[in-house]
Amino acid sequence: GKKPENPAFWWVNERGQQVKWSFEELRSLSRKAANVLSEACGLQRGDRVVAVLPRVPEWWLVNVACMRAGIVFFPGTSQLTAKDILYRLQASKAKCFITDETLAPAVESVLPESQFLKSKLIVGQGNRDGWLNFKDLL
Repeated sequence: GKKPENPAFWWVNERGQQVKWSFEELRSLSRKAANVLSEACGLQRGDRVVAVLPRVPEWWLVNVACMRAGIVFFPGTSQLTAKDILYRLQASKAKCFITDETLAPAVESVLPESQFLKSKLIVGQGNRDGWLNFKDLL
């Protein structure tokens, strides 16, 4: 018989929910995510993205998509305050910020002071005014 393929990605949360992607699925999803970054967000090779997410599957997907598209990936912990977020945006000159519903208000509070930011992606089920929904675009 044929040996089953090992997953390229296997994520399990504290409730036991699992996400498994084969190498083919990861290739396809990361290609789609790279297209979201370059087309919907208007990013180009060398542009910077700040991603502040808990360790959900999308964190790894965005990371691989950035490598694929030549975009510089800046990860951040979800414990960042608005002051921390502003510092990272100004220091990195990031053009895109990716986060979930819980940290979006902190990002919004520093938007007037972040002159380089052009797009904001939210990961999750919710929608926010002025934010692109990553899952919808994917």
